[in-house]
Amino acid sequence: MTLLAALGLNLVLLVAVMIILWLVSIKIRDVSFIDAFWAYGMAIMAGASIWQVGNAGWLGWTIFGLTVTWGVRLGTHLYLRWSKEGEDPRYTKIIGTAMKKKGWSFAKTALIKAWVLQIPLLFMVCLPAQIGILLSGDQGLGPVAIIGLVLAIIGIAFETIGDAQLKAFKADPSNKGKVLDTGLWRYTRHPNYFGDFCTWWGIWLVAAQVGWPAWVAIIGPLFLSFTLTKWSGAPMLEYALRKNRPDYVDYIERTSGFFPMPPKRSPNK
Repeated sequence: MTLLAALGLNLVLLVAVMIILWLVSIKIRDVSFIDAFWAYGMAIMAGASIWQVGNAGWLGWTIFGLTVTWGVRLGTHLYLRWSKEGEDPRYTKIIGTAMKKKGWSFAKTALIKAWVLQIPLLFMVCLPAQIGILLSGDQGLGPVAIIGLVLAIIGIAFETIGDAQLKAFKADPSNKGKVLDTGLWRYTRHPNYFGDFCTWWGIWLVAAQVGWPAWVAIIGPLFLSFTLTKWSGAPMLEYALRKNRPDYVDYIERTSGFFPMPPKRSPNK
């Protein structure tokens, strides 16, 4: 089977799963669990790729392992958060505004504004993992792949620790309305997004060993980096935090926006 045919099968699977989830979102009138599926979807694409390869070598299984570890961990974290907190206000606003302006039904709005949009974006970001696995053959890990493996592991660990610290902070009622500025959050305002960044650049480096098709897949981590830093990641989150937490402006002034750096001055206590 050719690379394009294998990717095509992955895409068909992704569309089928998205349609099923769209129908679920209509039934519960909530699309915000889509964030959890973003991560799970990557793991599914990796699983579909390794299934098509059959007898993969160390390179393919390494990419598969990194992608599934990242996807299942993050997807479960986001799903449990959604189960506890309910509908994400961001999606409530997006869907509600579109329904009002366009006169669309909830089903049509959810399909166009959420699920259809996610299909090409998820597929594109996951291209390094898919192509890396599909072309891996029986290859072992070369020097660049080992560097990528280390970077991806750092990213997964960074994101996991950051999420755990934020969860513990929110669980304490005395922290309501406050800003988390300890642990990893002392060095970057977005350790979870930085972890995503490292993970997917690491996966791309591992996949790059298979040659030029994976090099072209650099579009995946490039787009993810743009999303996290300039589009729907940090900018959207910080806009809301500026409005709801007065201390956040001071936190911005002393804490790196993305890459971990020592704080500019000691936190005010």
